[in-house]
Formats: sequence, structure tokens, C-alpha cells
Amino acid sequence: MRLHYSIVLGTLLLLLTGFITQTGFAQGQSSTETQSQELTSVLFENVRIFDGISEQLSAPSNVLVAGNKIQTISTASIAAPESGVTRINGEGRVLMPGLIDAHVHLIMETTPVEQLLSPDTSVETVFKQGEANATAMLMRGFTSARDVAGPVFQLKRSIDRGDVVGPRIWPSGAMISQTAGHGDFRSLTEIPRTPSSPLSRAEQYGVGAIADGVDEVLRKTREQLMQGASQIKLAAGGGVASAYDPLDASQYTEAEFKAAVDAAANWNTYVTIHAYTPTAIQTAIRAGVKCVEHGQLMDEETARLMAEKGVWLSIQPFLDDEDANPYPEGSENRAKQLQVATGTDNAYNLAKKYNLKTAWGTDNLYSAQGAARRGAKLAKLVRWYTPAEVLRMATSSNAELLAMSGPRNPYPGKLGVVEEGALADLLLVDGNPLENIQLIEDPAKNFVVIMKDGKIYQNLLN
Repeated sequence: MRLHYSIVLGTLLLLLTGFITQTGFAQGQSSTETQSQELTSVLFENVRIFDGISEQLSAPSNVLVAGNKIQTISTASIAAPESGVTRINGEGRVLMPGLIDAHVHLIMETTPVEQLLSPDTSVETVFKQGEANATAMLMRGFTSARDVAGPVFQLKRSIDRGDVVGPRIWPSGAMISQTAGHGDFRSLTEIPRTPSSPLSRAEQYGVGAIADGVDEVLRKTREQLMQGASQIKLAAGGGVASAYDPLDASQYTEAEFKAAVDAAANWNTYVTIHAYTPTAIQTAIRAGVKCVEHGQLMDEETARLMAEKGVWLSIQPFLDDEDANPYPEGSENRAKQLQVATGTDNAYNLAKKYNLKTAWGTDNLYSAQGAARRGAKLAKLVRWYTPAEVLRMATSSNAELLAMSGPRNPYPGKLGVVEEGALADLLLVDGNPLENIQLIEDPAKNFVVIMKDGKIYQNLLN
């Protein structure tokens, strides 16, 4: 039986809207039992450093974290305060930056389609899964996430307050979409829209925002910025998960893209787009868009244009393998998924040929098993890159993309590197991931220390 993914999203939104009303999530009244250890300073001794940039490890070193920043790095002994210091003997293990996923949908990642459709699924269950997903992401070594569509503002605030354990989040808010675009999750019974038509559930909750014409795009962009978006996302072409748009459909005019670009620029941030095809990508670039999510079906002309304009490619290693998002065999969604997978090798090869600014993300949907394989999805990039290049992409390169939010960056400071003055998001790895990238596939075993913002969330050496 073919599943209608607009119905799936609508079901999810009904549950989560009810959750906000019943539990006070918007006021941050939830909490987790897992709380970080408050520390004045942490001294890592006898570690070898992957700094997020170099292709080789450092000599044996010592690293002092004071508060939430890296204060001192030295091959000599570091004099630390006599009290209030936690000492961690790395015994030659590798200290590296926390990992960054540049394309997530935290609210929609882990709940299976069948569960969302079930009338027995409770509001509490959906919330607990979302909260647990954020916590699990951090405990797998991913200390930062760029959420590029979904109602994640309140979850971010709860994490920042310490009510929920999770990664740093750069939220886009609702994906802005034209009618019948990738972010239009209405059913056919909800059209045509009239001035008196209510907003769809997806719009009410903030998964998608339907906007047609320059004025509406301006308004919807400004509404996301008002809620705290660090960057803006528009749907520029057909999508796999959406119900009505074929992959070759180009969405939005250059003038509409420019409206969003201008509104974002007024807030000193940028626009990224969902797009696979050359026409969709090129139209958006002409309007000033700075980043492309996906891009698997681009051609050489498009890659050349991206290189000339300095446009980022935020791409995921979509292959027809065990990590493919779960769509029913024989469905239109599955057919589109296979079409995208056929372009992945070519897109990565073009990115390398033209030296594109390239970010990595997962774009996992509807699967807790898929979310659990976040590290494995990163490791498979060795199909195209060296282990050092892979880890650089998921640390310093992804951090460079996050920093494009400028003043809208919710976490000022340097991330993705191990250097003095940088924010202390760190992993201590039992082994050398530059030699064995598969170490990141088993974080529970191999990430013996996980630190975010100078706080230890996992220490297996105690």
C-alpha cells in the first residue's frame, strides 16, 4: 500500500501541537535525567591532536580547557590550578573536535512512519522520542547540528537552558515553499486556498511555510527570522519526500529567491535551498543564494557556476544502501529516491573537480536506526575522500558553513577546531580515526570522552 507522506507529516504535527499545549514544552518545563558535570577546568594529558584541519596528528600534547574554551595547548606540561581541575590521562589517544551534522531534521528524524500513522501513538511518546534523539545525537559525538526545516526553535532553547541534553542547533525554522512545492504538505482537499482558508497543520506548527510571489516570500522569510532562524531555507525544486512535485520541477522565480536573499541579507545571514537539478540551482544562484542542499543531479556547468560564485554544496552520501531513508517499494517516493542515488557519485566527483566548498550532513528521516548510524554515514565518505578529508569536512569545514550566519550565529566563537581560544567541543577517541575511520561508527565504545561547551557528558576513563 502506498503511504501518503503529507498525511504522515500532518499526523506528526497534530501530535506535537497537542504536546505543546499539554506539557508546556514551549516554556521549557521538561528536563532530562542526564545532566552534564559542572567543571571549572579540564586538563587532557598525553593526547595526540587532530585539530580539524591537518592531515596528521600532533606530537603528544596537553590541552587545558578553562570554562567553555580551550585555554592552552602545549607539548610541555601545563600548570593547572590545584583545585577545581579534572585531569584526564589520554594515554596517547586522539583528541579531536566534536562532529557537526550540517543537514538534520531533529523533530522528524527518528519516529517510524507506521508509528506516526497509528492512532495509538501518544503525544508523550512523540516528545520523548524527539528529546531522546537530541540526547543520543550528542552522545554519539555530534556536538552541533544545522536543522534545515522543522519546528525546532523550542527544542533548541530547552537545550541551551540545560533542560534537555543535546547538540548546539542552528535552526532554519519552516522550509519556505511555493504551492505544490517540496514544502507544501497539504492534502488535495485543502486547495484551492482562499483569503479565509486556515493555515495547514504543517504551516501552523512550522514544518513548511507556503509563500507565492515576492511579497509572501518576504513575509515568510521575516517570520522565520523573527522566531530565531540562523539561516533561511527555500525549496527550489522537486523532492523525494513530498507528494506532488517531480524531481525535475523547478520551484520559485529568480525574483522570489531574491526577495528571500534580500530579507536574509538585511539580517546579515544567508539563504540555502533544497535542490537537485541544474535549472533549480542556477536560478537560485543568480538571485544570490549562498548554499545548495543536496545537488545530486547537478551537471558540470552548474558545478562551475557554484565554484565561480563561492556557493556551498551541502551534500549527503545518498546511495541505494542500508542507509537510504525508508520509502515503500513501488511508491513514487521510492522511485525519486533511486533517481537521486544514481547522481551521487557524479555530484561528489564534480565537487572535487571544481574544489567546491563542501559540507556533509545526513538528512535522516523516520528512522531511529538511521539516526543511530550517523557516524557510519560519515565514514562512508571514504568512497570519495581520505579519512583526514572526511573528518575535516565534519569539523572545520562544517563549522565554516555554520559561521556564515554571522550575527545570527547563536553560539559566537570558533568551532570545529582544536586550537587555543576555540570553544571546547571535544572528543577523545580510543584509536586513530585518521588510520581507521570506522572508529566513529561505534561512539559508545570509541568516544571515551565527549565534551560540549567545556562540560563532560561522557567519560569512560573514570
